[in-house]
This record gives sequence, structure tokens and C-alpha cells, in this order.
Amino acid sequence: MSHRTHLAALGRAELTLLLRSKANLFNVLIIPVMLVGTMKVVMDQFDLGAAGLSLGPVMISTAAGIVLLMALYTPLTSIYVMRREQLILKRLRSGEIADLTVLLGSAIPVVAVVPVQFTLISTGITLAAEEGGPRSLHLAFIGIVLGVVLITLLAALTTVLARTAENAQVAVLPGMFLLPLTSGTYIPLEVYPHALQEVFRFFPLTPVTDLVRAGWTGSMTAGQAAVRVVTLLVWITLIAGAANRWFRWEPRT
Repeated sequence: MSHRTHLAALGRAELTLLLRSKANLFNVLIIPVMLVGTMKVVMDQFDLGAAGLSLGPVMISTAAGIVLLMALYTPLTSIYVMRREQLILKRLRSGEIADLTVLLGSAIPVVAVVPVQFTLISTGITLAAEEGGPRSLHLAFIGIVLGVVLITLLAALTTVLARTAENAQVAVLPGMFLLPLTSGTYIPLEVYPHALQEVFRFFPLTPVTDLVRAGWTGSMTAGQAAVRVVTLLVWITLIAGAANRWFRWEPRT
């Protein structure tokens, strides 16, 4: 069987498991939408105009961060841990399926949710805000694609902190706390002191939200976009190297 055939088979199996679990479907599909709605109330507390911001683009970048974390990072970390504890990863790896295929196959269903959900949410925000559509859509596309790669790798790395499927939810808490606060997902970076803004620009998720927001505002130069992309690629390389070294394929003892 080819790499593509293996990938499709694993993806279908994971999709079946996802569809059978109402709790997982609620967590992946509904909670991110509810959280984005809640963040509208939070953003209304800031004087965005004084910071040179518009609510629509800010909410769209917020939606990107929330979807990546809630619909991808949290569930995928749990999926990897559960498949490890069930010895599924070990059995698959002992056959002819490549390691990367095993990991990608497990991720396909939740990865596929991200662009669909982000598109629906961002379209709704754009229509509600009445501020016009995206001016540099390619920047948002790059941000989402690289964000999916980054978060998928981070989920694989986070499994190192979880001994069982039950404490996978605890293992993601540091990322769920730090990534939104340092990327402008929950609080626009522009309201932070300038020095802190400059530091947070180089945190893992920040380039994603910056690129997505710029996709709607069109206010980012090619040089600024290149810095964001390079920053993301550096983080992706570092996290991929760490995951390749420490990811466990069988239950921890």
C-alpha cells in the first residue's frame, strides 16, 4: 500500500471515532464558536480605536488563535496520548507505515476542521462588522497553514508531559494559558507596554495572529510578513526537532 493509501485509511478511522463521540464533536465544533462570542464582550472593554485597531480584524485574529488552540491543539494532544496508551501507535509503527504517516493520519480529522471553522467564523465576523473583506487574503492563508503545522507539532510534543489520557488535559494547560496571552488572542498586544509587545512578537503563536489580522487590514509590508514567516519557521523547526527526539510511541512507565 502507498503512503497516500495508508494516510487515507488512518484518516477515515480517526474521523469515524471523532463522529462517534458527541463530547469530542462539541469540544471541537461548538466550544471555539462560543469562546469567540465571549471574546467579543472582552474586546469591547478595550479602547481599540485609541490603539489604532478595528474590532473586525482584531476579532478575526482572535478567532484564528482560538480555533487553533481549542479545535486542534487540545483534542489532538488527547488523541495522540490515547492512541499511545491503547498501543495503536506502537502497532502501526511496527508495520510498514512510516512514522510521519501515523502521526498525520491521526491528525487529519481535527486538522481539516480548522480551515472550515475559521472560514465560517471569519466570514460571520466580517459581515457583522461591516468593515469590508480581506485586503491581503494570502497573508491570512499563510498564517493559518503555518499555524496548523506549528500546533500539530506542538500537540505531538505536549504528549511528552502526559502519562495517561486523563492528564492530557492538564498537559495542555501551560500552552493554553501562555499562547493566547502572548499572541494577542485574548488581549490585543497593542494595549501592552511597547517593550513587552516587542518581546511577544517572537512568541510561537503571535506571527499567526499578526498574519491573519494583516490579511484583513492589508497593513503589513512584505518585509514585516517575511519576519513573521521566518519566526514561524524557526519555531516549527525547533518544535519538530524536540518532538522527533522525545515523542513516545508506547505507554510511559
